[in-house]
Amino acid sequence: MSEETWPRIAVVGAGAVGGYFGGMLARAGAPVVFIGRPAFVDAVKRDGLLLDTVQFLEKVKVVASTELSAARDSDIVLFCVKTTDTARTARELRPLLADQALVVSLQNGVDNAEQIHTASGLHALAAAVYVAASVPSPGAIKHVGRGDLVVGPESAATKRVASVFGRAGVPCRISDHLATELWTKLVWNCGLNAISALGKARYGDIIANEDARQLVEGAVVEVIFVARAAGVDLPLFEDPKAAMAGAYKVAESMAATRSSTAQDMMRGKKTEIDSLNGFIVRKGRELGVPTPINHALFTLVKLAETAA
Repeated sequence: MSEETWPRIAVVGAGAVGGYFGGMLARAGAPVVFIGRPAFVDAVKRDGLLLDTVQFLEKVKVVASTELSAARDSDIVLFCVKTTDTARTARELRPLLADQALVVSLQNGVDNAEQIHTASGLHALAAAVYVAASVPSPGAIKHVGRGDLVVGPESAATKRVASVFGRAGVPCRISDHLATELWTKLVWNCGLNAISALGKARYGDIIANEDARQLVEGAVVEVIFVARAAGVDLPLFEDPKAAMAGAYKVAESMAATRSSTAQDMMRGKKTEIDSLNGFIVRKGRELGVPTPINHALFTLVKLAETAA
């Protein structure tokens, strides 16, 4: 790829994550097609994609479609659908792509690349995604913190992905320890997401409440034990007190933000809890590690979904 030539990029699942990272690429001049729900597509066709970020406020003219076929012959696919839709979307996507196309999973959880491959035969790259963003209205992305990615291990494919994002001003680091990155993010997702959803609470509300902090820490400890049993190295958590203090500092910087799980529940949408606390419960059973707090959080979110 020359410096003047962008790859053709498709964002499959144009929500907060896909909207932010795809929007940054489109703003930099990359040819990006966004595939999303009718409300999103109608809004951006009419008004453009609104990026309300901590650095700038700008409308970007983009191409959007409700049809997955719009991803045909893309060079890079940002795979951003909810984890509940991973297998179905991967199967539908497979015949649309050339063998050399790069699929990058920008999803919550630790095993999405494997699920994509199992369902469709597509070889996907996993990415650890660090961004605080929401969709306050169709076609609008509200960004309040971070906005960086980690891919790995180092290869021609990961170097290409990092280069493309770098050109768009999106930090994208390559790590030979991607499992550690993915599990580290899973630790915080399991500690905060369900509590934010069930308590209808922002991160700031959680860290300001001593009982909530104890609940977060209990869930986090269980995830650490499961990770260790699975052979995953989590050096950040060798000193759990320091790790928790660091996490709360990050949460303070996003104090007004609710978790993606909370945002889904508020909109009456199905959450990704099966890939978060639910994954830890299943992995814990498999490895003989008790996970009562994660099981309680998982069960309560599932019940709330049913009630909705």
